[in-house]
Amino acid sequence: MKVYRSLAEIPSDFGATVVTIGNFDGVHCGHQTVIHEVIARAKALDAKAVLVTLDPHPTRVLRPERRLQLITPTTVKLELLQQTGLDAVVLLPFTSEFAKTSAKDFCTTVLRDALHAVEVHEGENFRFGSGTEADTQSLATLGQTLGFTAKTFAPIASGRASISSSRIRQAIAEGNMTAARHMLGREFFVDSTPARGRGYGTKYAVPTINLAAYEDLMPAHGVYVTDLRIGDESFEGVTNVGNRPTFGADSFAVETYLLRFHPVDLTEETPLRMTFHKRLREERKFPSPEDLKAQIFRDVAKAERWFGLRRLFHAPHTS
Repeated sequence: MKVYRSLAEIPSDFGATVVTIGNFDGVHCGHQTVIHEVIARAKALDAKAVLVTLDPHPTRVLRPERRLQLITPTTVKLELLQQTGLDAVVLLPFTSEFAKTSAKDFCTTVLRDALHAVEVHEGENFRFGSGTEADTQSLATLGQTLGFTAKTFAPIASGRASISSSRIRQAIAEGNMTAARHMLGREFFVDSTPARGRGYGTKYAVPTINLAAYEDLMPAHGVYVTDLRIGDESFEGVTNVGNRPTFGADSFAVETYLLRFHPVDLTEETPLRMTFHKRLREERKFPSPEDLKAQIFRDVAKAERWFGLRRLFHAPHTS
């Protein structure tokens, strides 16, 4: 999959394309439905399947006071898009000046002139152009003039409501990892590094590890069943997300106790990927460190049962 970070990088002889446009935060099941259809149509038309997205997310430029936390930062979003089979992603820099681009100018400059689009596929809630002036009907009308057709998709439902990035953010923020998994079509994970200042050296021999500060979306405070990938190795674990109130002053941390741990090479730059499976309980203050320790043993026992069932259900079947 090619990644173009400006229109100028797209070759002039790129050829015909089938395109979808959006933020695609989470690359969730609704996004995947549209992307799969774009790829199928591109193959049928002997064209390229292209996704156009914006960086940073427009909300971070236009409404910074909201402090939007993303499900998938750009690097993770590109990784997930790589797995779909798209031919290319166009990652357009979003600025206050770009936000003033009219719908007609966007379609002319991006879809017709740069991408030679023959079809554009969008969800029915898609809006674009200065002040989100245009919708899918406007897109279809502009396409009649500019040489492409527009296809609109109805929202994909999960439960009683449609799947959306905002709904997934809410589920994760509430610690509802089951709902998030159903809408994402995968487990929720975050990428980070070890927290600084904790004495990580070349060989690390302690079965607890803290993640460095993370700017994007984290689950609600509480205790979770998790997997932690450290470089090329993966460890099952129990993770506390929160302020550790038993020890006095609030001190936010994402701290994991690693099961069946063995010493690993670890520095402050070692990549970590934390996958959240299930919330075991809320975070709470205990009367003493001893009471907390007893609860941790109970948490570990519950996590061990969860991992035991996972191994059972994923064991290879023999005849």
